[in-house]
Amino acid sequence: MGVRVMVVDDHRLLAEALASALKLRGHRVLAAAAPAAGAADLVVARAPEVCLIGTATPAEPGIFDPVVRIRAEAPQVAVVVLGPVPNPRGIAAAFAAGACGYVRHDERIEGVERAIVRACKGEAVVAPQLLAGAFAELLNPAVQPDDEGQRLLALLTPREVEVLVRVAEGEDTRVIAAGMGIAPSTARTHVQRVLMKLGVGSRLEAAALAARTGLLDRAAPPVVPGQRSASEVVPERPRGRRSP
Repeated sequence: MGVRVMVVDDHRLLAEALASALKLRGHRVLAAAAPAAGAADLVVARAPEVCLIGTATPAEPGIFDPVVRIRAEAPQVAVVVLGPVPNPRGIAAAFAAGACGYVRHDERIEGVERAIVRACKGEAVVAPQLLAGAFAELLNPAVQPDDEGQRLLALLTPREVEVLVRVAEGEDTRVIAAGMGIAPSTARTHVQRVLMKLGVGSRLEAAALAARTGLLDRAAPPVVPGQRSASEVVPERPRGRRSP
């Protein structure tokens, strides 16, 4: 006896193709629809035994809100997610939302059918290797990029960003002034403002903070025509007196 199933995917063509394959294998497809965001309304209206929800972005915030609603309004319906692999965070998010299964979207139709039958019996459906990857990701989450550099960068004017880059490259006030085409006193003022905004007490601390937070990687000071870059500025050597 076939399973009453509903197939929902953001791509209607994929939903209809999978629905046709399941019909040929004796299952009763109540609906094949798109987008996946409307799955909850269809489930409440059609009352399938299993709902297949396909998504290409399982780790996207809110993508499994329909699953949460289905579990709240139609808890008797088993939800199986079809998604990409590897995506351990997406697998974890699917189960956290209330799905009872996660199947690779490149799985053969036989694998999808087995998942439907097992889900209909109340079993959890996920390949052991996928489950292991999900647990590994949850136990050892990847380090997220530090946003401190972006925050600090927003505090500085473009001119101050250029000064910071030059400070990090080891330029002194005179070289900074020559490279930017400004007076040494103006360069000194820019340096002091940079130190104050970054909350540090020395040029060395400013350079270290910029490197640690990735601020220098984000900084791309504009090049003014006729202005020399740090690498192009060469301090002039004092000239000795010529012998008479």
